[in-house]
Amino acid sequence: MEHKSLLIKDTTREEREAIIRESMDCGGGCENCSSCWIGGGSPWEMYQDYIDGKKEIAEINREYNARYVRG
Repeated sequence: MEHKSLLIKDTTREEREAIIRESMDCGGGCENCSSCWIGGGSPWEMYQDYIDGKKEIAEINREYNARYVRG
């Protein structure tokens, strides 16, 4: 299996949209997902800066996780 880069510099906007869509497809449908109501919010809103080419996925995930890390 070949792994393609997820970095903004290596993807088009359409590819980034597909990456987010495919990564959020758990197969159970949104009505069976608890991510949004436990603070995840809409994945489209959360990853919009990645789709728009402003922030990498890793940066968005770090910012999200930082809200829950105590130190």
